[in-house]
Amino acid sequence: MVIADDGGAAVTHDGGKSWSSQNNMPTAQFYRINVDNEVPYNIYAGQQDNSSVKIASRAIGAGGIDERFWSASAGGESAFLAFDPNNPRYVLGGSYQGTIEVLDTKTKGSTNIMAAPIQYLGRDAKDIKYRYNWNAPIIWSKHEPNTYYHGAQYLLKTSDMGKTWKEVSPDLTRNEKSKQGTPGIPFTNEAVGAENYGTLAYVIESVHEKGVIYTGSDDGYVYLTKDGGATWKNITPTGLAECLINAIEVSPHDKATVYIATTRYKFNDHTPGLYKSTDYGSTWTKINTGIANNAFTRVVREDNVVKDLLYAGTELGVYISNNGGKNWSPFQLNLPITPITDLRVHQNNLIAATSGRSFWILDDLNLIRAYKADTSNVKVYKPDAVLLVMGSSEMDDNDPDFTGAKSKAGVNPATGMVLYYQLPKMEDGVELSMEISDASGKLVRRFSSKADENYKRYDGAPRRDPTLSKEKGLNRFVWNLRHATTAAIPNVYIESSFSGHKAIPGNYTIRLMAGGKMIGSTTGVIEANPNFPTTASEYQQYDDLMRLMESTVTEMHQMVNQLKDNATHIEALVKKLKTDANYSGAQYASLKQNAASLVTNLKAWDEDMIQRRSTSYDDVENFPNKFTANYMFMMNQTESDIPQVNQANLDLLKEYTAEWEKLKARGLNLKNVAIPALNKQLWDLGMGAIW
Repeated sequence: MVIADDGGAAVTHDGGKSWSSQNNMPTAQFYRINVDNEVPYNIYAGQQDNSSVKIASRAIGAGGIDERFWSASAGGESAFLAFDPNNPRYVLGGSYQGTIEVLDTKTKGSTNIMAAPIQYLGRDAKDIKYRYNWNAPIIWSKHEPNTYYHGAQYLLKTSDMGKTWKEVSPDLTRNEKSKQGTPGIPFTNEAVGAENYGTLAYVIESVHEKGVIYTGSDDGYVYLTKDGGATWKNITPTGLAECLINAIEVSPHDKATVYIATTRYKFNDHTPGLYKSTDYGSTWTKINTGIANNAFTRVVREDNVVKDLLYAGTELGVYISNNGGKNWSPFQLNLPITPITDLRVHQNNLIAATSGRSFWILDDLNLIRAYKADTSNVKVYKPDAVLLVMGSSEMDDNDPDFTGAKSKAGVNPATGMVLYYQLPKMEDGVELSMEISDASGKLVRRFSSKADENYKRYDGAPRRDPTLSKEKGLNRFVWNLRHATTAAIPNVYIESSFSGHKAIPGNYTIRLMAGGKMIGSTTGVIEANPNFPTTASEYQQYDDLMRLMESTVTEMHQMVNQLKDNATHIEALVKKLKTDANYSGAQYASLKQNAASLVTNLKAWDEDMIQRRSTSYDDVENFPNKFTANYMFMMNQTESDIPQVNQANLDLLKEYTAEWEKLKARGLNLKNVAIPALNKQLWDLGMGAIW
């Protein structure tokens, strides 16, 4: 059996003698979303039958958002949470019957600041001084310093962290005394406040104008003040039936435009109820076309970048409108079918609070804002700015089948630059490539639709570069921000990383090529992590140094591979000269001697450069490293999440550079003098050449 409750679900396999934990699946029921502006930003909400929650939107230095990255916040399970998003040290959170506290997140201590500290348990709602909704609104003022509002049946205001409160409104509800008896009767006495009626359910302050505040009640009234509460006007849509005003949204683009989301499921009416006004609520238009008739509405939000781009949260999922609500389309994507209790647009993300499936985040709002369903032309979409962070994510992989969810942890956003491009049908033989260059025009990375035919997998081999999709329509590709992989030596294990270093903060150009011709381009930005101490000049010094060392390793290994190939051919030639009777004459004696001597010299140089007996992990414990492995260790030790060029590294680089110049000179002499000399002998004898 499975038992479900407001804490989650538990399973028994023995008829109820024992049950599984409820803490093995992400089934949280969240209420109202709030967010701060920290890096990374945090999400706050009340969580049914549990604590309120503060949780990171990304887990820095980890592969997923687990319990290490969330904590209980202020108030209780039904809390609205309010704070200054730029300095969220103090968090106000509510709970039953108007209890409210200020949590000091630095000291972990809290202060109770209830406006009227009266024990309301057991009282009829009509006898309560302040009637509070189960989910009583608390908001921080954007316009008045240190000011917060708390909704009862009146709007309450404090400007001194709850030491004093004052009423700044009349009763903003229907105030029907017949509906303010013992809560829950005649079924059960539900005295903790969940059944109070005639309360404010939502409060919002205009982002544009000081003193402009809207309220919505759980019995269907919408009020507006334009003077900070001195006067109020009932702006409820004409003919609106008694309902819950569950959310109000002031347009971020127009100070007079406002939206409301109404809910009547408690009246057994499951139809959607979204309304829009463009004149401060003097007139309203119903905007439900396209939303399923049984998908009752809880929230509507307008995009803060694109006017008239709307998102709606319903009992059956998310909807989207591109025309200000005239028409809606399902916007479910990979989101589970679940009640959406709140939505929030923040830092180019769309955050959804759900009843039963926890928080979900859509990272790619800029794509949604720009997307046009056109498969006849190439389009490369401008990517979101990407922050330099530590950690990893499944979203870094170019895997089209990833569901966006894990069973025991939240999914990090991609740590790389997410690039979207749209293609018409491409010819089979045409190579698609992507070139990424920095602000100075230097090539940083190149990717192709064709896999490297020469790639070979062995212990310690570098990762194969991902390939670009050529599928018709929209394609997604993630650049991991790294420079090109350095060249490796087949079948040689070097205990180092061949990955190029991460690109530094700055502007980058992304060009999409087909058959060598550019077919589209855009620009992207890598942002510096504000938590890092690194300056722009330090980043540049680091980048220059890493580029130098990575190009040097590639030069070394390309020379090693080339001369190894030459040595193999010459060694075969020596064997043939020794065993084939046709080459026994006096004219071949010098050739045999020179070829054998050259093989010896090539092997000696190769042995100074690399340790070929190392073919797997820990071989280095038995076979000492040679030059390139030592150089790569120094290079890897110079790379850091927080870049810093140390003097010890520079000193060693100077030493290794001098050593490399000698080895390089030997290698170039073999390549440019000794091998051509042997080739000349081969040509003179009519035997062809080594290439």
